[in-house]
Amino acid sequence: MPTSALTSALAWLSVGAFLAGVLVVRRDRRVGRLLTAGAWAIFGVFWGTLVPHFWYAQSSFIEAGLSLVAVPACLYTGYRLYTGRESLFVLSRAVAVMGVIYLPATTIAAIYEPLVELVALQAKWGVELLGYQPALVDNGEGVQSVLLFNGGTEAARATEILLACTGLGSMAIFAGLVAAVRAPLDRKAKALAVSVPVIWVLNIVRNVFIAAAFGAQWFQVFVPQVLSLFGASEPELVSFLIADKVLSQSGSLVALVLIMFAVLRFLPELETVVTDVLYLLTGDEYDLGLTDPPGPGGVRADGGTTDSD
Repeated sequence: MPTSALTSALAWLSVGAFLAGVLVVRRDRRVGRLLTAGAWAIFGVFWGTLVPHFWYAQSSFIEAGLSLVAVPACLYTGYRLYTGRESLFVLSRAVAVMGVIYLPATTIAAIYEPLVELVALQAKWGVELLGYQPALVDNGEGVQSVLLFNGGTEAARATEILLACTGLGSMAIFAGLVAAVRAPLDRKAKALAVSVPVIWVLNIVRNVFIAAAFGAQWFQVFVPQVLSLFGASEPELVSFLIADKVLSQSGSLVALVLIMFAVLRFLPELETVVTDVLYLLTGDEYDLGLTDPPGPGGVRADGGTTDSD
């Protein structure tokens, strides 16, 4: 959930601006472009507010680093869109849809509490398949989301399932990308089928791995070094830090890239988004050859036509 009132406000403001830009651009190209470029600027500030949270509160150097990189990336994206790179409207639509899916779950208990409890229950089942018997207990706020090892003794090791542990953010990203392009519904359905359910299953595996690794202390190696690196003081946390902050987060990035390749097979229209991201990162134009060049009245990679957008 949002880490502060400022972060929450910026999140809602940026998504509102993206939605406004997407809706307005058809009627007034100039105003729509201005609104969407402004949305990217707000989005960049939003990511900037998350850097201290990920660095200090979550001890997640990967997420902190990605958030830091996102600040100039968002500002540059808004600038390039404002100065005429029209294809970035596709990526902007994707962000708008992603926000509409994800943000309500961060603030509406009726959405995030059952979701968190379901993921926690499935993680418990997975850990039990490994031969362990964790208890599933209340997190102190009425949500059954804590996996507790060692039978609740003083030496118990607790892993709490949070909204971020549900994979909803990653699923929202792919849902947004699929919704943003213009393509036949059957291919969109196939793209969702190779992304959303796969992310759900892989996310359960990730939660099981982290909970079991911490509960059974799988990775108690280089203890002083790991504690120093993450600014922690409790030796038992080393297994959790290695399992979550190093192995799982690195693996998640690789998994998302592979899933993106799978989605592109069914939805080559997403080439526009991929080439735009590559351009923003490198400054070079790329042709991945996933879609045919449009002729008069043909179809562009973003799903629009050469005659009109």
